[in-house]
Amino acid sequence: MEVLDGNAVASDLLNDLTERIRSFKDKKPCVVFIRVGEDPASISYVRKKEKTAEKIGIESRLLVFPKTLKEGYLLKQISELNADSSVHGILVQSPLPSHMDDRKIFNHVSPAKDVDGFNATNLGLLCQENNHAFASCTPAGILELIKRTQTDTTGKHVVVLGRSLIVGKPVGMLLLQKGIPGNATVTYCHSRTTDLAHHTQQADILIAAIGKPNFVTESMVKSGAIVIDVGINRVLDETRKSGFRLVGDVDFAGVAPKCSYITPVPGGVGPMTVAMLMSNTVKAFEHMLLSNKIQ
Repeated sequence: MEVLDGNAVASDLLNDLTERIRSFKDKKPCVVFIRVGEDPASISYVRKKEKTAEKIGIESRLLVFPKTLKEGYLLKQISELNADSSVHGILVQSPLPSHMDDRKIFNHVSPAKDVDGFNATNLGLLCQENNHAFASCTPAGILELIKRTQTDTTGKHVVVLGRSLIVGKPVGMLLLQKGIPGNATVTYCHSRTTDLAHHTQQADILIAAIGKPNFVTESMVKSGAIVIDVGINRVLDETRKSGFRLVGDVDFAGVAPKCSYITPVPGGVGPMTVAMLMSNTVKAFEHMLLSNKIQ
């Protein structure tokens, strides 16, 4: 069994991005983060993204609005950023307040600046296997981790637990694509799936993204499987100063001995999500440079 170190892989990717950014000389990519409300997790996530951007040479700006903000005003702000040629990437941090329509907000971001990969246009281009599409950051990070295993995914059975637009659906589409990693046979499982263990036990690659702590147990995984744990769940732990600890959707202690590879929580998929956001921002900037050159 080998643990897939997301921190190490992300560090390699960020080092490569740093060199690419240096090659731009007097120009640099710019990403704008939008946060609505004071959700503690959102504050932490955005801060991490800001620090990473600064570290590798990406300019970042942060717009913070109260949770009472009207949806129309947010849409107006996004429209202005779409039209701002100095901005190459836009990320609207989720979750948004309950009175806002997430999909409407995400779809209002220009596809050319949708570095989170949530816009319907980019999701559609992903289905068409268009290389210009921005893949959602977590699924793209998962593929990078699978690449590091040097596994030929052709014909492999991938089982995805979860069907969200952010992780489940796009990661399955990426693994269906022609190429490596890709050419896999993909099964989606969700809250209405019957006899879930029957499906997970057949997985050569199991991707858990359901948000339930320690849900996947040893009996649900076949020997030699690659297990990718996307979950980040807080569970009470009185031995910790914070009063809690982070666990994934997979019972790591029980499942790990059966795996060929497994991602830890924390330190697995999480760092890759941030790294792929930076990669998408650089990609958006390069697309802009190419477009300006053609014009």
